[in-house]
Amino acid sequence: MSHYILRRLLLIVPTLLGILLLNFAIIQAAPGGPVERMVGQLRGLDTSTGSQFAGSSADFAGSSNASTGGSDSYRGSQGLPPELIERIEKMYGFDKPPTERFWLMLSNYATFELGESYYKDRPVGELIVDRLPVSISLGLWSTLLTYLISIPLGIRKAVKHGTPFDVWSSSAIILGYAIPSFLFAILLVVIFCGGSYLDWFPLRGLTSDNWDALSWPAKIADYLWHITLPTIAIVIGNFATLAMLTKNSFLDEISKQYVQTARAKGLTEKQVLYGHVFRNAMLIIIAGFPAAFVSMFFTGVLLIEFIFSLDGLGLLGFESVINRDYPVVFGTLFVFTLISLVLKIVSDLTYVLIDPRIDFERRDF
Repeated sequence: MSHYILRRLLLIVPTLLGILLLNFAIIQAAPGGPVERMVGQLRGLDTSTGSQFAGSSADFAGSSNASTGGSDSYRGSQGLPPELIERIEKMYGFDKPPTERFWLMLSNYATFELGESYYKDRPVGELIVDRLPVSISLGLWSTLLTYLISIPLGIRKAVKHGTPFDVWSSSAIILGYAIPSFLFAILLVVIFCGGSYLDWFPLRGLTSDNWDALSWPAKIADYLWHITLPTIAIVIGNFATLAMLTKNSFLDEISKQYVQTARAKGLTEKQVLYGHVFRNAMLIIIAGFPAAFVSMFFTGVLLIEFIFSLDGLGLLGFESVINRDYPVVFGTLFVFTLISLVLKIVSDLTYVLIDPRIDFERRDF
């Protein structure tokens, strides 16, 4: 197994390289980069980037006002001198060819140097670390509750297939699946956050303003108080698929011949279910764990973070894409992909723990 793990770890490098290269090429073809946005702001065409560029715009204002002509390949650059465009390109590193910029980015990532944000004037690593507590909280609690609810529910539905319990629980699952997470989050805000009915939970943030002054028991209670509604909204939107997948997987295994043989030997239903069926039926559930975890950890909670005013990695990635903040875009992509690939290896190891008959060591790549 050690050789398999080593090979998988070595495969992380070319996989990361391929993903970064593909996204870098797409970014190069996309219009509206940071240079174009700065040019647009200098000409009064784009002010959506906010106050982060206020100082930089002022630095270039004199040069732009002194020009009455000139042209450049950037849209909206008419009226700005070429030397000003060159200064903007150099400020963002776009004075270098794409290949050189790509290899420079890779060399920095090799030492986990993720660069500095164009718009926030802070290292990307610091921005990610600052947002991690929110994403970790939402991701871990949501994933834990989703699996703790879905797997037992799916097993119960498989055992009670066709009974009233299976019918009414399927109705509840379909209802949960049909309602988007963000819509359920808005409903929770309206009902429980002082909207039109109750005022039981806070509307924003992961902790209260007086967090530092609270005792440890009070801090735990305050944290759970803030995280409850966002977690419920995420779980409602994700548990339905996993519960039905668990049920169908168990139903498929229960109908197989080895289950009939185990029952004929005199084993109890519980021994058959958890001693034989469980480890086979759970393989497909484990296979989807990395993707589900990364989705809930980073990207799947974007609207939830926005509704509850939580500054997590999902919101950071969305803001960076909107603002063409390329260091943050590629920095978060690098971190997300690396975590996903590592979790995939952990998933394979869990395969072996559940079913020792699986031997990845003999697989050919």
